[in-house]
Amino acid sequence: MNRYLAGFVILIGLLFCAIAAALEPNEILVIVNKDIPASEDLGQYYCQRRNVPQKNILALPLGKTLANSISRDDYDKDIAEPIRKRLADQVPGQPIRCLLTTYGVPYKVGPRGPLKEKQEQLKQLETTAEQYEKQLRDSQPADVNARINKELGRVKVEIDWISGRETEASVDNELSLVLFSPYELYRWQPNQLNRHSGYTEGSTLTVMVSRLDGPSPQIARGLVDKAIYAEKIGLHGFAYIDSRGIPDDKTPGSYGNFDQKLRNLAVLLRFRTTLQVREERTDKLFELHSCPQTAIYCGWYSLKKYIDSFDFVDGAIGAHIASFEAIDLRDPNSTEWCPSMLIHGVTATFGPVAEPYLSAFPDPEEFFFELIDGRCLVEAFYRTQPFCSWQMMLIGDPLYTPFPRKGF
Repeated sequence: MNRYLAGFVILIGLLFCAIAAALEPNEILVIVNKDIPASEDLGQYYCQRRNVPQKNILALPLGKTLANSISRDDYDKDIAEPIRKRLADQVPGQPIRCLLTTYGVPYKVGPRGPLKEKQEQLKQLETTAEQYEKQLRDSQPADVNARINKELGRVKVEIDWISGRETEASVDNELSLVLFSPYELYRWQPNQLNRHSGYTEGSTLTVMVSRLDGPSPQIARGLVDKAIYAEKIGLHGFAYIDSRGIPDDKTPGSYGNFDQKLRNLAVLLRFRTTLQVREERTDKLFELHSCPQTAIYCGWYSLKKYIDSFDFVDGAIGAHIASFEAIDLRDPNSTEWCPSMLIHGVTATFGPVAEPYLSAFPDPEEFFFELIDGRCLVEAFYRTQPFCSWQMMLIGDPLYTPFPRKGF
């Protein structure tokens, strides 16, 4: 077989695998709060609209009061353990690959608390940190200060780990690891479904998670209707990309490198879709009411200050890269970007429930490439978000496929 034919056969095989791996309705487990009727109604509605089997609804008693947050202990007992048991009982050959949480299910899980067995070590580390800080206050050569700062940083990380700092997360991102054995609760764990992880979906226990939620149950329900409608008629309109004009310094994770990814996204959308693309390449944002027929919006950085620039079409996908933009997801008066975009008609979005750091966001160029290539929303998100057990949350119908899946 010549090398060209061999390459073609490999390509066909890869395409076939991608198509065969498409998420199916019977692979979704819908999580509802049985104590809140709007949550159960939403779960039932989703199953009817997307042909998800009724037996794939897991109703959990999570209280009659609509709660955004849940303690770590209650999360383990009332959410993670029942889901883990349900997944352990699934029929062979009919795996659940995706969880769908709904309005009524908490979306923030609290910290784990300090490690009691390491309190003596914590005291020693705090004493060491004080000694390093005293040395830095004294006059030291630059190279000595650099070494002390490095050691102080290492000690502070250990202090934070023992103290339980930065161990809160979004419920959904934590649920991605619900099938794993006990794992380290400090900041994040690598997402093994990421396209660069080296894992394949069949070689990891990671599950995908999406959420139908927002400032009202009606808005959450509308995410399904708009997704289905856009799939029928196609996603049409404009793509608005808001970079900041920061030069690319080629350093992964830097502001300049991330800004370049947004400019790359604009190029990708021009060449791979029929959408008209408009860019804002300065530190300004798109002006008020300046973006008609918004099909795609991706930009940054206006912290917790939504700008009503967009007239979102049904099926629109909006991503604003900034911290804290989903903390108050259900607040109709919030100025954060996630609840505000949902109120103004976006069909899918994602955002963090606490400080995530820039490296935690999906690469925008890769995320939209996955969608353009025919992946559904939740597949595109999990193939591009870097971490699990951390702050990010995907809001939208997991099956939403805005661009036709590539076939033969």
